[in-house]
Amino acid sequence: MFVLPPPPRYPNPSAYGAVGAGHVVTMIETNNVLKNPTGPEYQFLVGEGLYALKEDLHLATPPPHPSEAPVINPNPLATTPQPATAGSKLSLINLDVRPLPPAFYRVSSNASGQGLQQNSIQEHPDEHSHSSTEKLRESSSEFAGGRNTNSSIDTQQPLYQPSASAGTPAFGEGNTLLTPANPPKDASKRRKPKNNMTKSNSSFISRVIIHETLSKRLQERASDGLFAFANINRAFQWLDLSSPQKAEYLTKILFTKAHCLCHDVNRMTKNPTHIDVIMGFSTGEIIWWEPISQRYTRLNKNGIINGTPVSEIRWIPGSENLFLAAHMDGSLVVYDKEKEDAILSAEEELSNGAGPAHQNGETASDGSGAAKANGVNHSSQIQINKSVHSKNQKTNPVAVWKLSNQRINAFAFSPDNRHLAVVSEDGSLRIIDYLKEELLDLFYSYYGGLICVCWSPDGKYVLTGGQDDLISIWCPSEAALIARCQGHHSWVTSVAFDPWRCDEKNYRFGSVGEDCRICLWDFSVGMLHRPKAVSVRQQRVGSVSSRLAGLSLQRAETQNTSGSRLRSDSNLSAMGIDEEKPEKLFPHPVEPRSRTAMLPPVLSKTVDADPLCWLDFTEDAIITSCKSGHVRTWNRPSDGSPQITDKTEA
Repeated sequence: MFVLPPPPRYPNPSAYGAVGAGHVVTMIETNNVLKNPTGPEYQFLVGEGLYALKEDLHLATPPPHPSEAPVINPNPLATTPQPATAGSKLSLINLDVRPLPPAFYRVSSNASGQGLQQNSIQEHPDEHSHSSTEKLRESSSEFAGGRNTNSSIDTQQPLYQPSASAGTPAFGEGNTLLTPANPPKDASKRRKPKNNMTKSNSSFISRVIIHETLSKRLQERASDGLFAFANINRAFQWLDLSSPQKAEYLTKILFTKAHCLCHDVNRMTKNPTHIDVIMGFSTGEIIWWEPISQRYTRLNKNGIINGTPVSEIRWIPGSENLFLAAHMDGSLVVYDKEKEDAILSAEEELSNGAGPAHQNGETASDGSGAAKANGVNHSSQIQINKSVHSKNQKTNPVAVWKLSNQRINAFAFSPDNRHLAVVSEDGSLRIIDYLKEELLDLFYSYYGGLICVCWSPDGKYVLTGGQDDLISIWCPSEAALIARCQGHHSWVTSVAFDPWRCDEKNYRFGSVGEDCRICLWDFSVGMLHRPKAVSVRQQRVGSVSSRLAGLSLQRAETQNTSGSRLRSDSNLSAMGIDEEKPEKLFPHPVEPRSRTAMLPPVLSKTVDADPLCWLDFTEDAIITSCKSGHVRTWNRPSDGSPQITDKTEA
């Protein structure tokens, strides 16, 4: 049976300015459209009340550039690479200090994310790490068993730590070559990019449209209003969500053939006169843009460092200049926004651990790349092509880490700014101490690739979503899978915690997916029902990780191979692990469904006609976006601040 391919999205070249039907049709740039639909289909009910759609902002989606030949009747079964696109993703930023989540959602600053203490960096001398670490281990174990007795609540410290978290060294600390030269004393005099965006003759940029009253609107706007930066296909927009005319973009940039796939705003350097924005593109190139002065710098030009698309890009917490980009060849690359680019030489790669002598993908703490050939399976390690401790820091890249042969889809920094969670198309979740350039743990999805990842605000848990249509809850401190969440009907594309609906016992998080659905989840380990297949003996064990421990020990005895070990015995004492105890398996075996608790959603609702790709929570609303450019704001229940009921079961 012959099946016709789907019609092309743009039926003929004349639709976007080419010669067709004997005449030239001028390409028209459409504007954003703001609507306020009402009705029961634009509402959803959760335990705390009714969420209602406040507004639907449709971002103008540009057609392909006129110089780009249209794809006529594409073969739906073709395996040839298609232009990378990511739909519409947003960054929300406020130039004023935003109110913190409710007072009940605050814990000791020392408790954040230190469950990975065996591999964590050396603590600051003023940081009382031993006692707080032991408390966290106890509370994590008891919480995992449904008995949260954590008494380290400190109402004076917010759960979210600032970028310069106390006791956390800066990335690359100790390497004087990374210290910025002559940093400005006045924050308003920060260095700007070198090129003028409005007068650019670059072939990379197609068009720049700036609002005619931009300066006036910036002066008159409220200081506590939200800015939004949004990428959609080959366009990038700067919006003022606090303005009644929020559909009017402050700036809109159209690129020639490159699609903007990701971007990030530096929360550390933002102020009313300066905002640092970085964008990653399908061509591998990166742009550092300062929107107020409308200046920009182009990095990784023509893919000189890495020519594969940038799937995720983030400023390194606490850094003014450094940011991390994930490329689709499985590499993580650290760039400095003010440095020139240079090709990574083979000699440099060899000296930093990519050579044959560097069998386990590690470098010495001094960056010399001394090999520790201990028989570790290097496929589960980090291949360091250039270390942050390298003495050659005159040009970009600052550091290059090869994680996988398949693309990296997303990564997230932990709240304590010590660890990195990375998910890849190969279905892996890697927990990395990025300050020491060291892999701490490795997990795998039930099947398929992992697409999105985020940390809980207290750093105890990591969420992942992907092609198995599931959300997985991981506890890095216990090296265990806590639960799988089943409610989506297709790939999960974004996950995020709601800090205004969390406390020390219960967590609220949300997810969106290719099935056009939003799901909300209430998570407390004590409310999870263990599968009946788990033995009675295992049910009496309090720690979640004990279920994995028995399986791990049994597997270790049968395999007895050094290739599945994390470290050799010679390194155990340095990690603080008793040599007489069994070593941790690396990576962990995939937990079968019969052994895993399943968590149902408290809400599952179709909220868009197109696949969703982004989700975030604000104090007043839930915001979602889809691949066709619809940004929808769902107001929270209006009857005051929601109160969380304790759902923990003994």
